Amino acid sequence: MRFTSYIWDKKRFLLLYVLLMVFVSSVYYLNIKKGYAINEIIYINTVCLILLIVYLTAGYALKNSFYKKLEAVINTSEDNLLHALPKARSFEQRMYTELLQKLYEEQNAKLTKLYEEKKENLEFITSWVHEIKTPIAAGRLIIESSGEKPMEEVLASVGEELDKIESQVEQVLYNARADEFAMDYLIREVSLEEVAKGVVKKHAKTFINKKISVDIKKADLEVISDKKWVFYIMDQLIANSLKYTGAGGKITITGAANDKEKQLIIEDNGIGIKEEDIGRVFDRGFTGQTGRQDYKATGMGLCLARRLARKLGHDISVQSVYGEFTKVTIHFPKLIDYYNVTKP
Repeated sequence: MRFTSYIWDKKRFLLLYVLLMVFVSSVYYLNIKKGYAINEIIYINTVCLILLIVYLTAGYALKNSFYKKLEAVINTSEDNLLHALPKARSFEQRMYTELLQKLYEEQNAKLTKLYEEKKENLEFITSWVHEIKTPIAAGRLIIESSGEKPMEEVLASVGEELDKIESQVEQVLYNARADEFAMDYLIREVSLEEVAKGVVKKHAKTFINKKISVDIKKADLEVISDKKWVFYIMDQLIANSLKYTGAGGKITITGAANDKEKQLIIEDNGIGIKEEDIGRVFDRGFTGQTGRQDYKATGMGLCLARRLARKLGHDISVQSVYGEFTKVTIHFPKLIDYYNVTKP
């Protein structure tokens, strides 16, 4: 730091000093007739000027030392710059140091969050690649072993594998769109019964092949939401039920309403969820004991469904008894009582 720069920073103080000395000298000058000599005015101004120079020089020495250390920190290539900052010698320096500390912590938190998101996305893509290879390999095997099988049977089998691939690709697309959700939604009245029937129709082949019955009742409810996103959320939940419900099982889709909210309840009599896993079923990448029995599980379905639901102002909850049933509820609060949730 140059001395001229330091003096320029002190311009207001120096202006005040000059005005003060002019005032004091004027008072002395006006009282000369009362016995004061002009030499005393010169003496006072000289002493005050010397004290001013000493004050400015000492202040410059202290600040210059601080700024030199700060400049060295700026020019260093070390990673942890915050701990290399010189010790604050004034209230102002201490305030700026605390500000830098806060900015560093906030930036570090953002970087940590980005790193975790990148890590989670990488893990998801890795699992997804392994999962999507299964229907591709199955489709190729069906074609190679078709032999004398009827064309309709071969095409039906290939179509089923293509549906699985489409479902997996759709999951990746919705996961990518989740961060730009605000750019792709249209809020209006949505019929839960219509959406539920659409999702069931989409999975008709699976229902038929596994001989799983479905019962939709009391679902003639209208909610304020985005039809496309609600369809995807419901699709993930029903697909999850189908995955863990054995042949001959049953899935019930029921509507309900009370003073605070409307609900859509998806219940199956599948293998259920263990009690110790219920609190973590919405964690990203968590598959639990149930998911480990299905090596294709990525642990993304419920996580993504709840994430999208909360972005719409809804919520999802799960109840289950292992070996008996699983009940997943989508909550649609009334406009005056929307969930106060933090966006993931």
